[in-house]
Amino acid sequence: MHNLKIIKGFLPLHDASVNECFNELYIALRLKEKRIFSNKELAALPRVPLSHLHYREWNIRRNSCYKLLHYIKKYRHICNILEVGCGNGWLSANLSKVARGNVTAIDINIVELQQARKVFGKIRNLNFIEGDIRSGILGDRKYDLVVFAASIQYFSSLNTIIKKAIEHLTLQGEIHIIDTRLYHINEIAEAKERSKKYFTEMGFPEMAKFYFHHGIDDLKLFSFSVLLNPYSLRNKLMFRKNPFHWIVIKNHYS
Repeated sequence: MHNLKIIKGFLPLHDASVNECFNELYIALRLKEKRIFSNKELAALPRVPLSHLHYREWNIRRNSCYKLLHYIKKYRHICNILEVGCGNGWLSANLSKVARGNVTAIDINIVELQQARKVFGKIRNLNFIEGDIRSGILGDRKYDLVVFAASIQYFSSLNTIIKKAIEHLTLQGEIHIIDTRLYHINEIAEAKERSKKYFTEMGFPEMAKFYFHHGIDDLKLFSFSVLLNPYSLRNKLMFRKNPFHWIVIKNHYS
C-alpha cells in the first residue's frame, strides 16, 4: 500500500508562506462554495445526485473523466500517470482503475491530501505526494501521461509549468489539460474582472492573486492538439455544451 508522503524542507521559507496563505484561502472558499465533500461523497465522485448544488458542473467533469479513461484504455503505451494539482484525489483514484502502471497524485494542499489518503489510501497503484512539481520534488521520475484537471489556472505561468511537466515525460509521453478554460487574448481582461468580482463577492478578494487566466496562444511554443474546443460549432450545437478545452501536448521526441 502506498501512503501519503509529506516531504518538508524542499521549498524556501517565502514560497512555503505563500503556499500556506493560498491553502487557507482555497479551503475557506471551497467551504463557502459547498465544494467540500464527505468521505462517502468523495468516494462516489464524479457521480453526484441530481439534487446536488453543483450537479451540472460535475456532470461535465464526469463526462470528461470518462473520455479520458477511454483514451487511456485505447493507447497501450500509457502506463504510469501523474496528476498535477490532484486536490482530494477523486480523478487520480479513477485513473488508477485503468492505469497499466502506477498513478502519482501531487498537490500542495495537505488538507485535501489527507482526505484523499483516508478515502483512497488502500489503492495499491495510487500514491499521493504533498509538494510542488516545480520544486524538483519528483526528481528524475518519468510518466507516460501528465494530467492537469481544473488545476492549470493556479499556476502563474503556463509556459513554465508545461516546460516543467515535459521534463517528466517519457519519450512518447503526453500532457493532457482538461476541465480548463483557455481564452482568446481579447477575452482575458474581462475574465480577470469577472473572477476578481466573484472572489470579492464571496468574501475572499485576496484569492484573485492566486488565480490566473491563460490564453490558447500561450501554447504556441509546444506541439499540441485540441481534442475538445468549446468554441467549435459542434460543441455549440450540442445540447450539453462543454465550456472547457481538452488539450494534448506531445513530448518533443514523440
